[in-house]
Amino acid sequence: MAGSRMKTRLGFLLIILLSAFELAAHCAHGAESANLRKVRMAFTSLSASMMPPWLARETGIFAKHGLDVEVIATPTGVEGMNALIAGEVQFLQISGGTSASAALGGADVMVVGTTLDTLVQQLIARPEIEKSEHLKGKSVGITRFGTSIDVGARLALKHFGLLPEKEVAIVQVGGMESMVTALQTNRIQAGILSYPAITQAKKLGHHMLLDIASLGIPYAFTGMTTRGRLIKEEPDLVRRYLMAQTEAIARAKRDKNLALKVMGKYLRSANPNALAEAYDVDVQKYMLRVPLTTAEAMKSVLDDLAGRIAKAKDAEPKKFYDDSFIRQMQASSFIDALYR
Repeated sequence: MAGSRMKTRLGFLLIILLSAFELAAHCAHGAESANLRKVRMAFTSLSASMMPPWLARETGIFAKHGLDVEVIATPTGVEGMNALIAGEVQFLQISGGTSASAALGGADVMVVGTTLDTLVQQLIARPEIEKSEHLKGKSVGITRFGTSIDVGARLALKHFGLLPEKEVAIVQVGGMESMVTALQTNRIQAGILSYPAITQAKKLGHHMLLDIASLGIPYAFTGMTTRGRLIKEEPDLVRRYLMAQTEAIARAKRDKNLALKVMGKYLRSANPNALAEAYDVDVQKYMLRVPLTTAEAMKSVLDDLAGRIAKAKDAEPKKFYDDSFIRQMQASSFIDALYR
């Protein structure tokens, strides 16, 4: 009987100890969460090129750098930029073109990193559009005017000697997720697509007229943008945010299975072939280990904008980006250490 009472007491003691440990762990987690800086960021397209903040959020890399980042989706860069200017978010994953356009219009925004420095897009056409000249009198779909998808459409048409909006209409269809549907319903006869929409469209019988990335045009395609005021007032916040994204890129390049899982969640796709192709192209082939914005990539942005915004013609590329944070990471060997 005494032995039974002893076992019961030990059992109660064990339960109390376990409860105490759980409470301590919960309090520690709560304290840790309370110490994290809350930040909001928006990504501006359902494309694999937007992957770094997704993975940084899902794997705790943001938290490792002292940040609690709320990751928000916007249909296109236009809505994302409006949110940044309004102070609703602190950071954007967005095209350098949309950022530079806003800055030329007077917005206090600055590119602080570039993750892809060429237009990783394809001009995809319906089956009956067998060659580029068949596009005359037809429509090419984009997401919204002023986005990198718009830039890609104009570059592709000019590459084929076609005049945008004169010989070929450019039609806004909304987000990237709407592009394949617009092709299927013949609302547009061709469109500028990114991954994984490219894979989905080809599976349905549509085909590529031009791989825009193959043109090798340097262009600040996708990267990180914030407000100039934040850079001046809270440079440490900007630094930690960029360190987290850079670390997420390295993690994605080293761990394909993890990256595919994260991409599937945010892209809302369970298609393994589409996700794998998107990963191989956007992440492994084109995503920069060192997300450094260059004057050359920004000059291409301004050259394109000059046709629509007069001030872009003589603008100095370096006024639109701040590369100091990424250069500091390079100098400290932070990036090199991520790949050892």
